[in-house]
Amino acid sequence: MGPGGGPDGTVYSDQMAYLMLAGAILAEVAATVCLRASAGFTKLVPSVVVVVGYVTAFVLLSQVLKRGMALGLAYGVWAGIGVALVAIAGVVFFYDKFTWIQVLGLVLVAAGVAALELGQSH
Repeated sequence: MGPGGGPDGTVYSDQMAYLMLAGAILAEVAATVCLRASAGFTKLVPSVVVVVGYVTAFVLLSQVLKRGMALGLAYGVWAGIGVALVAIAGVVFFYDKFTWIQVLGLVLVAAGVAALELGQSH
């Protein structure tokens, strides 16, 4: 690490890491939604979005980690928010059923992500 925090001495802000993490989450959600829409990789456009989305998600996540965000925090936020958004997308786009138990589960996931974030600041 250079004196500024990055490997080349460049200072990277937490805002940039969180922005990249948000991009990774959105790319992963888009890829997962298109995975269902691809009908087993038989439809070209959704299939391409799946591959590009997952590659983008992992490249961005790796950059977040490279910039120093804790692994547990980055992955917890990425997975937790991703799960919630994919579940909501399933209801909106594919008319998946959503029970109150599932809603409670998403609330618990959100609480876990919040706990990871709050714990990181201490």
